[in-house]
Amino acid sequence: MTMDRREFINGIACVGASAALETVLQDSPPMQAAIGTAGPPAFEGRMAFTPATAFRPYVSKMAQQATENTWVQIDLGSAVTVEGIRLYPAFNLGSRHANGYGFPVRFKVEGAEEARFAAPRLMVDQTSNDLENPEDRMILYSVPGTRARYVRLTATKLGPMPDGAGYCLALSKVDVISGEKDVAEGTPVSVDSALGNEKDRTQLTRPSRSMGEGIITDNPGNVTAASSWHPVTYQAMAPLSGVTVDGGLFKKVMENNIGYLLSAFSVPEMLRPFRQRAGKPVPPGLRRPLNFWDVDLPGSSAGRFLMGAGNTLRWMEHAELRRWMNELVDGIEECRAPNGYIMAYPENEMFYSERAGYTRAWLTHGLIEAGYAGIPKAFDLLRGYYDWFNGCPCLREIMRGTAQGVQGMIANTRIYFTPVGKPEDLQVVQRYFQENYWLEGLAARDKSNIWQYPYDRPHNYLITDFEAYLDLYRATGDERYLRAMQGAWELYRENWEHVGGSTAITEFGEFPPKSYRLNAQVPFCETGELCGSVFWSRLNQRFHLLYPEREEYVTEIEKSIYNVGIAAQVDTRGLLYHARLVGQKGDVLVGINDNSCCEGQGTRLLGSLPEYIYSIASDGLYINMFQASTIRWPQDGQTIVLKMATDFPFHPEVQLTLGLNQPMQCKIRIRVPYWAKREMKIAVNGRTAASGKPESYVTLDRVWNNADVIAFTLPMDFTLTRYEGLDKIPDHERFALEYGPVLLAVDGSADARLVVESGSRPQDILKQIKPKFGKPLQYDVAGASPQLFRPYWEVQGGPFTCFPVIDTHP
Repeated sequence: MTMDRREFINGIACVGASAALETVLQDSPPMQAAIGTAGPPAFEGRMAFTPATAFRPYVSKMAQQATENTWVQIDLGSAVTVEGIRLYPAFNLGSRHANGYGFPVRFKVEGAEEARFAAPRLMVDQTSNDLENPEDRMILYSVPGTRARYVRLTATKLGPMPDGAGYCLALSKVDVISGEKDVAEGTPVSVDSALGNEKDRTQLTRPSRSMGEGIITDNPGNVTAASSWHPVTYQAMAPLSGVTVDGGLFKKVMENNIGYLLSAFSVPEMLRPFRQRAGKPVPPGLRRPLNFWDVDLPGSSAGRFLMGAGNTLRWMEHAELRRWMNELVDGIEECRAPNGYIMAYPENEMFYSERAGYTRAWLTHGLIEAGYAGIPKAFDLLRGYYDWFNGCPCLREIMRGTAQGVQGMIANTRIYFTPVGKPEDLQVVQRYFQENYWLEGLAARDKSNIWQYPYDRPHNYLITDFEAYLDLYRATGDERYLRAMQGAWELYRENWEHVGGSTAITEFGEFPPKSYRLNAQVPFCETGELCGSVFWSRLNQRFHLLYPEREEYVTEIEKSIYNVGIAAQVDTRGLLYHARLVGQKGDVLVGINDNSCCEGQGTRLLGSLPEYIYSIASDGLYINMFQASTIRWPQDGQTIVLKMATDFPFHPEVQLTLGLNQPMQCKIRIRVPYWAKREMKIAVNGRTAASGKPESYVTLDRVWNNADVIAFTLPMDFTLTRYEGLDKIPDHERFALEYGPVLLAVDGSADARLVVESGSRPQDILKQIKPKFGKPLQYDVAGASPQLFRPYWEVQGGPFTCFPVIDTHP
């Protein structure tokens, strides 16, 4: 692999060359040293990526020739003595071809005291020779003190567009320095009429971002001593083992997941990048590596497999799956460097693409799951690696200097809560990742902190940061983290969650609050990324374990599993990238011999399904979800067995049978879901013992005997929800239909229109919906144009919609 200049410099820093490190990581030189000294530009520190949000760069209209001229002009409001001009490039993080795109190759900067520029004063002259592409570096021009109210930059030779199809002027920001501060911030900007971009001209004088424009994040003041921490104990615990699924939907899904894992990549293929990095021979005859997932993110396929296999093997044994997992961990161990380094990419290439965050987190998750599945040395491998990582000299750049660097937080907080965790794992997060302005904004329920996140693409991967911050709360007891994550949870649920539970904000595109987009804005700008729902489930599990009596957290997990996770699975062939809700299901099937963020996180979720059914408390058990299963857990010196018999969600009846060696007092808490349409009666040994209202838990506190039976029928019924988003159909109203937690879809038509034949309200359509004989959860809709509803997860091919039009007039 050929590294570009930035990758090479960062590589030197990461292997600890102190002289290079000081050169690369130095902060911007103080203005005092530059004022009044004309000369060449000073290439300053690297700039943090500017996402396509309120912090997007200014990009002019496209020109066919590089020699076409365009200008931008800033009105400072009054004349000042200009001491310097700082230019910020536009670039796409992780793309070599788009670093510094559109930066003017030749240009000049002039000042004047009147807008017509009748008597301009030349401040910067870069018109006679080409300027080196700054890529992602900020550039400072020191100018002899020039009085000016208006500052104009004229590009006389344009830089190329990112795709090379034309030329443009692109800048992320322009600072005009006077009195050692930027006096251009917030001031008006005008542009020429030929190539100027009127819409985005004010981006040039936008305010600086909360933590500055550079990539350095080093805040030792955030670090708290472990001796000052007051850890918060979970009120319930998710089982790590001891649950079996006894048939039903979950078992079928998990078996499909095993089939997929064993059909995707072979162990030698997954180990290939590790062996290449370690200088070990690679077996011949392997398939070519995937261009992005294996070449750009080497090791991600191994992380994907370990996440899926490690989770699965905690609940159901499978000899071949276990053999593969053991061989994969053994191979990673064989390639471990003397300093403990285990990643599949070389140390000096960790800044390329999303390696430092994405790939590191995936392999960390995978080895943690392998450890809990019975390979204790997986924890030892991680400990050795994080002893190296926590002392890596490039940590100051790792969050801002890599693509999606923030997603690496979760790797550190997860390793802390394993048997080999150390306080340093969290203190690295506090020092190099923690964003105090963001915590404050989330706690204040400021929506812009989600969809206008200023330092990277704002999408569902931010939920992994929420997980990490909630871990920090658990470890330290600092309620700042808790308040911020409670705000984040409310913001996502109230503004970026579709009916059915999928996330309504994804990696590409613009997703304002309550936009709930159903249609793609541009290719691959879909909605409902599977990985987002996996992260959402993990976040809600953390909240549930902190506050197990609050039913809403399990509700979120349940919707994510049925309507996104299971809906994404295409038998043993793979998983769908997006939970598309209208049209053709799934824009991308990530199948055998492929990999993706959604496919990897999807196999992780489907392999861990049993841990969401129950939670264990010190005084008993929580029944959270309803699937045929058996749990064994220790309680006051004996092992209690509880067997759940049900065919939910196809049928609502549930029966729980207890197995004990001797009578015991304990609490069995049963969830009455939010979607229950009435109180739910619960019987013990055939007699009504309690009842509970929707959105609650019913506690049965009594002395239990062997073979005691608890029985109840879940009050399932229809819920009709009006669509409120940006993809409304003029003069029509769209609705989603759920039965219990199950999102239903009209199968066979992407633009289905249901007409109410008796009544004047959309809800009257429910009178026309009848169960299809012998087909649980399938419903015929009577009328002039009959339609069929079925669970969204059952839709495979052909057109469909989860939001049909319902008209109250023919």
